Amino acid sequence: MTDTIALKSEIGEITTLLSELEVAFPSLKIAWPSAETVEYSYDAGTVPKAQVQEPGPAVVWPSSVEEVQAILKAASRLHIGIVPRGEGTGLSGGATAASNQLVVSTQLLNKIVEINVEDELAVVEPGVINSELNEKVAPFGLFYAPDPASWNLSSIGGNVATNAGGLRCVKYGVTRESILSLDVVLSDGELITVGQRTLKGVTGLDLRSLIIGSEGILGIVVGATLRLRPIPPARKTISVWFPETQSGAAGLSAIARTPVRPSIIEFIDEPTLKAIDNASGTQLRSRGGSLILIELDGYGLDEQIVDLGAALTAVGGNVIEEDTDAGEVLWELRRSGRGGLDPRRWSISSDIAVPRSKFKDVFAYFPTLEEKYGVEVSALGHAGDGNLHPLISKEVPESADPATPDPAVAAANLDLIKFALSLGGTVTAEHGLGSAKRYLAELELSPRSLEIQHAIKRAFDPQSLINPGKAI
Repeated sequence: MTDTIALKSEIGEITTLLSELEVAFPSLKIAWPSAETVEYSYDAGTVPKAQVQEPGPAVVWPSSVEEVQAILKAASRLHIGIVPRGEGTGLSGGATAASNQLVVSTQLLNKIVEINVEDELAVVEPGVINSELNEKVAPFGLFYAPDPASWNLSSIGGNVATNAGGLRCVKYGVTRESILSLDVVLSDGELITVGQRTLKGVTGLDLRSLIIGSEGILGIVVGATLRLRPIPPARKTISVWFPETQSGAAGLSAIARTPVRPSIIEFIDEPTLKAIDNASGTQLRSRGGSLILIELDGYGLDEQIVDLGAALTAVGGNVIEEDTDAGEVLWELRRSGRGGLDPRRWSISSDIAVPRSKFKDVFAYFPTLEEKYGVEVSALGHAGDGNLHPLISKEVPESADPATPDPAVAAANLDLIKFALSLGGTVTAEHGLGSAKRYLAELELSPRSLEIQHAIKRAFDPQSLINPGKAI
């Protein structure tokens, strides 16, 4: 009863807040809590299997920094929880909101403020879509390097929140390596800037890096100064096919023994090749039992191909130079070819990472998991930096409820995560902990480390109002 009364009280405060905002900012787009806002209760990784009956949270779409400041200042006064949200493409529940919280969407903060060719940088608002930024800077011979799988859907603000990686990070780094400075609105409405426009800067503590990957729990990013890079003069796709998964995973180490540094190194195992064929009508599996997909860029591609080809052929790989069209097809299949999750199977996906030398050991562990838990395990991943995306699944029996997963699936996932940690790995490489995987923080972080992180959270957000219950 007490919880119900408290919830009604908090919703009443939201009503007060929205009413104040309507008066102060007549043009501010506002959605009151209703069935139409239910989608803001979850993100791409936490979509419920059954239709949600309760109303969703209130949502506001500010179109200026001043509106964001006013919203947070008023919310702080009324002690209302704020959930920052970009496009909702996250996979760990990092932008999910309860009915007594207010979602602050950055979708209308979508201006490219500046493109500076000489300094190779762009200043953007957080709602700018990753791929749209690249379309705008390409005519200047520049590109923005981070390219998460959702690059044509996800926003720069969301990429900053999760320190998004992607395919090219093996050469160009994750989002952190492409952020020079950030403009951030704190929980009390104050605007601060962290970082510099320069490539080098060591004044004070590095709050810029602290904000990147913080999953929105420290403040709302309202502006970002991004590092751009020259478009390489040429690119080439190399496919390397192996007879089965383990030989392909083991063959990856041959790349590190060459002087070649590809911009992308992806690995697709045998079950995933089959899944892509089933979903896309392709015949990849007929070409081999596992695939290393490589992109080379820059000058001297012929020399790079000779060195790389020799090393991979020596360990049993069938090395093929793909033409431009065939290469584009393979990259698109890598990004989205296996389709969505099979509703006839209970499934959990993950994003662990291990040292590159241990990459093959994870694949070698899959049969142990399958035998122990009665599940099927497959994976693809950013092999160049040891990041895997395992998929653990089990067929739903006819007599079972699809909405009630077999505990063996979750147990196998936790087992795999602990195995990755035992190899010196991490529980999440690029998707973040959000709310769905927050419990895993204690597996990797010491009590003292968590204590320090909570203290940092209080320093930025004393009332713990911004994205509460996420990340740590």
